[in-house]
Amino acid sequence: MKTTPEEFQALLEAPEGQNLEFKAAREKFSFDRLGEYCVALANEGGGKVLLGVTDKRPRQVVGTMAFPEPGETEAGLYAMLSHRIPVKEYFHRGTRVLIVHVPGRGLGSPWNFKGKFLKREGDSVVPMTDTDIRNIHAEEDPPDFSARACDAELDDLSQEAISAFQQGWAEKSNSTLIANLSTPQLLRDAELIIGDKITFAALILFGTREALGRYLPHCETIFEYRSSQKPGPAQERQEYREGFFLYFDKLWENVDKRNDLQSYQDRFFRHDVKTFDETSVREAVLNAVSHRDYRQEGSVFVRQYQRHVKIDSPGGFPSGITPENAIDKCKPRNRRLAESFSKAGLVERAGQGMDLMVEASVRQGKPLPDFSRSDEYSVCLTFNGTLQNPALVLFMKRLESDLSQRFTPHDFLTVHALANEQPLSEKMKDRIPALMRDGIVEHQGRGRGTRYYLSRKTYSAIGLPGTYTQRRGLDKETNKALLMRHLKDCGEMGAPMSELMQVLPSLSRNQVVSLLRSLRDDGLAFLEGERRTARWFATDSSSQDS
Repeated sequence: MKTTPEEFQALLEAPEGQNLEFKAAREKFSFDRLGEYCVALANEGGGKVLLGVTDKRPRQVVGTMAFPEPGETEAGLYAMLSHRIPVKEYFHRGTRVLIVHVPGRGLGSPWNFKGKFLKREGDSVVPMTDTDIRNIHAEEDPPDFSARACDAELDDLSQEAISAFQQGWAEKSNSTLIANLSTPQLLRDAELIIGDKITFAALILFGTREALGRYLPHCETIFEYRSSQKPGPAQERQEYREGFFLYFDKLWENVDKRNDLQSYQDRFFRHDVKTFDETSVREAVLNAVSHRDYRQEGSVFVRQYQRHVKIDSPGGFPSGITPENAIDKCKPRNRRLAESFSKAGLVERAGQGMDLMVEASVRQGKPLPDFSRSDEYSVCLTFNGTLQNPALVLFMKRLESDLSQRFTPHDFLTVHALANEQPLSEKMKDRIPALMRDGIVEHQGRGRGTRYYLSRKTYSAIGLPGTYTQRRGLDKETNKALLMRHLKDCGEMGAPMSELMQVLPSLSRNQVVSLLRSLRDDGLAFLEGERRTARWFATDSSSQDS
């Protein structure tokens, strides 16, 4: 979001259109008016409001005293509009200008200001018509941006980046023909040149810094390392505004140089696990670049902390994709980019990588990839690199030799959920029968009261048989003894069903009733009353037995 002098000069010379608004605002500017302009710009694809610049050309930088605390202005806009709108100060030869960076609205989601849907009309902000609003709500994903032709030429592409792509494609396809193609023919065969026009995909993959700055300046990936999450400058910051094939490996090298080791004990041996998994981080970066919305301003950010990596990309999930179904569905927003990654051998299947991230997290005993910070304007993926479950690492290692080839992504998710005592989704439940056949999972009870847990064989294999007993619960006779002890303590008062269920909280109501009936059949307990007044009592014979 940092504006360079060259970019600021380009803004001054640009025509005032749908994505730029200039206001002198020397002393002050109405906050509500600013909100209206933000909504109108967002509804037309996003843009910038510049305060402290006259709107008539040639434009003059007159400076502004409006909104002296940009951070408070951002917070106020968020409170009013429920959208994040960065507000940044820029000093042109010592004169203060305020630049409001307005993102484009989400697909099918118009912004409103106090209930009014707004758009630009000339120099004015006016209400949108009913037809405008209906058209937005009826929107579908636009055609592939990366397949569109741009104004770049062949000289705007880096030969080094093209050679890296060509080498990867030739090796994956085992083709000497591809290795010997001329650059123009290579790009045509890869559908990165359409007719005589360079596509945006080619620019994103191979463009020089100068070409990207000219034709797609917000196409950049920024790496930051921070030792803590406290605000302030990053300890390291690298900005990559160049063809993807020029910086992809450099980006991982930056992460890996602070990628410390964690260890776990396996009998007599200690094993090391890297905090951040290379496959997962690379797949996440590939997804961020191929799925981001290039119509929106903003950069892809890779922020590394001691135990976390956060990857943010502009644009929410493509329509139909959610954090819950991302492991099953693949819908790349920029298919031409995703196909190029697949040709070069960077991904097994174009645009897909969630299954690999999930598998790596479970195998390494780490939390699953987290999308909880995402919204309709950005996808935010967090990797927590803390080794939390060494026992699960050992279990997955034992399985790897004979079962890993048959494991699906949902098998990994199911094992992870059971190991961490988390609820099972419907798709996880669908995998239970196969896992039970393999002896990995057991169950207890029937119908709605059925409980699933990792099997005795599983916990014995990783040296934790006690955990199996704890998860499965106590055996029948021990449970009956606990109920009898409570009934004896209650004496003549007896105990209602709700109280007896507290004695065995891991069991369902039907399971507790079954145990009580068994005690009654043994002559040790009896029931008096019906429904709400029903209470269970210990028999006199049970007291004598004790």
